[in-house]
Amino acid sequence: MQSIEEFLVSGVFAFLLIFTRLGTAFMIMPGIGDSFVPTNIRLMIVLGLSFVLTPLLQVYMPEQVPAFPVIFSLIMMEFVVGLFIGTMARIFMVALDVAGMLISTTSGLANAQVFNPSSSSQGSITGAFLSMTGAALLFATNMHHMLIYGLVDSYKQFPLGGIPDAGSMAQMITQAFSSSFKVGFQLSIPFIVVAILLYIGMGVLTRLMPQVQVFILALPIQIMLSMLTLALILSAAMLFWLTSFENGMMYFLSQ
Repeated sequence: MQSIEEFLVSGVFAFLLIFTRLGTAFMIMPGIGDSFVPTNIRLMIVLGLSFVLTPLLQVYMPEQVPAFPVIFSLIMMEFVVGLFIGTMARIFMVALDVAGMLISTTSGLANAQVFNPSSSSQGSITGAFLSMTGAALLFATNMHHMLIYGLVDSYKQFPLGGIPDAGSMAQMITQAFSSSFKVGFQLSIPFIVVAILLYIGMGVLTRLMPQVQVFILALPIQIMLSMLTLALILSAAMLFWLTSFENGMMYFLSQ
């Protein structure tokens, strides 16, 4: 039987380790970790989740508080694991920014740069729209619950005290970047096809009627066709991205 003092000390120690992993992941994850969410709100969410999940995850924590060097190494490992999980979730979100940049380039809107709150940097106007829509869909479809489940189940994939394999992590991040770029390119394929057909038509028109100012005529048509294409495929494209995001995060869930 543990005394109250030992129970409190071990509980605080477990809370600290859980807060380190969850806090690091949530500061990077899409949605809650975006720049438009105030830092104090993110901190309160992580504190609340850590407090609620501590009794559930207590079984993965050491019963006795180790020495300070061991505590420091455990905190650093928890920081690395949380950073890895949050980065993986953020990489799958980058697909929308890649799709937005390709869509803007093929739509004639590449020079229309706006602040993208999802990536905290300047980006294409279409990419900012898709990123905000994706963040809203994560909460509307309760996909953020999968992020929380993934963090809870990550203690089975990355047990406390274990040293993560840096090579495997690097390989997974590389594969995630590749898959994210592939999804972004697939989302922009309809716009690339429309742009190619438009360019072919304008090239034929230039040969038939050289006196027509093709560049002045082509840009409004290109923007109009791209906006029409976006209106037609937006719902299907976002559902496809949600499916890809879910499949990517399934690795952290126990089978």
